[in-house]
Amino acid sequence: MGDRVAMIERACRELESNGKVDIIQTSSLWESKAMYVVNQDNFVNGACEIETQLSPIELLDELQRVEKKMDRVKIIDKGPRNIDLDILFYGSTEYSDERLQIPHPLMFEREFVLRPLIELLPKEPNHFPFKDKVRDHLERLPAPDVPLVPMTPLAPDLSPISSVRLTNNTRVMSILNLTPDSFSDGGQNYRIDEATLANTIRAHIADGATIIDVGGQSTRPGAVQVSAEEELARVLPAVKLIRSLPEAENVAISVDTYRGSVAEETIAAGANMINDVSAGAMDDTMLSTMGKLGCTVCLMHMRGTPETMTRPEMTSYPDGIVETVGRELLERVYAAEKAGVRRWRIVLDPGIGFAKTQAHNLELLRRQDELMKYPGLEGMPWLVGTSRKAFIGHITGVKTARDRVWGTAVAISAAIKGGAQIVRVHDVKEMTQTVKMADALWRT
Repeated sequence: MGDRVAMIERACRELESNGKVDIIQTSSLWESKAMYVVNQDNFVNGACEIETQLSPIELLDELQRVEKKMDRVKIIDKGPRNIDLDILFYGSTEYSDERLQIPHPLMFEREFVLRPLIELLPKEPNHFPFKDKVRDHLERLPAPDVPLVPMTPLAPDLSPISSVRLTNNTRVMSILNLTPDSFSDGGQNYRIDEATLANTIRAHIADGATIIDVGGQSTRPGAVQVSAEEELARVLPAVKLIRSLPEAENVAISVDTYRGSVAEETIAAGANMINDVSAGAMDDTMLSTMGKLGCTVCLMHMRGTPETMTRPEMTSYPDGIVETVGRELLERVYAAEKAGVRRWRIVLDPGIGFAKTQAHNLELLRRQDELMKYPGLEGMPWLVGTSRKAFIGHITGVKTARDRVWGTAVAISAAIKGGAQIVRVHDVKEMTQTVKMADALWRT
């Protein structure tokens, strides 16, 4: 069966390659047990909304062209195959001949079809005549022995994360800042020799990090922004170094940048993921670059820039912090999807400490589970970063950022209880222990 996600993404690229089909948005990817012929690997299923001028039969021919090009082999009916493309709906059209039936005749008995499909249904009433039928059939289906779970890939050699399968271990993302001016560890790894940096990376991995987040631009409040060339000069050698280390074979490399040019160069060098504090808002090229690269991305909630985000107008949330963060993140998700980013490649971050007051930070941690259920964001995975932040120092009275270990541990535990799949930390050894304890309480 090969890499199932790679097969789906290749099919999407091929479908758009000749200009006859445009993918407008995608669902999450849902993993399910095989149906009908059960002695085979788990399936991964998703749905796409497309625009096309092709007729139903012409669209079917196009799907079969893609399957043929991908060397689809089907030995037995409903048995294993590397790719399977079907037309579920064609607007409000009903169609039937010897080759094709629309709506798809078997879709209403298949949760693995209805679950991703329902994510794409328009929110407006009476816009799509089959909407209620899809919901009704999904609600009437018997509960499966093994529930379907959405999955978000991080790296080829690292198992995907899921916002539903809460028995999974929370992933520890370690922070590798290569800046002279980050708020808690500025200068620690700035312009150090390669051997010392390699030892630091090995220590992160040995202490429990499965994702390393490499940053070359400080985003602390008031930080001066360096040039893209300077940022790239800081992070590119580190990405190449991590990728060269045998110990990092099963580690995902994330790059903490808001610049499309830095994202493109570092992904080409071996990074797996882009972590953008602005969710594509600070560089007009970023979202289109993310769409072109096809990698997993983290979209964080922030207002303004690091220089302006603490201004009163940026920290005002008259509609409530959870409602507003949910709404504004959903807008960024839609913008990313419009630029070609697949929904199954998106991780969200509430942006603790970015354009937020202490009260906002605490409320987001208390109500993380509610934010995860915000309409339109359901099923998406979340990263939460609280490590050493100022609000922890204010509450605990610990002025030196690197000494805020205990307060960070409590905040991380709250994030895990609320449903976070990834926590971003400085103190890898101590926070890995915290994560293990929190997982034992809330993820078993």
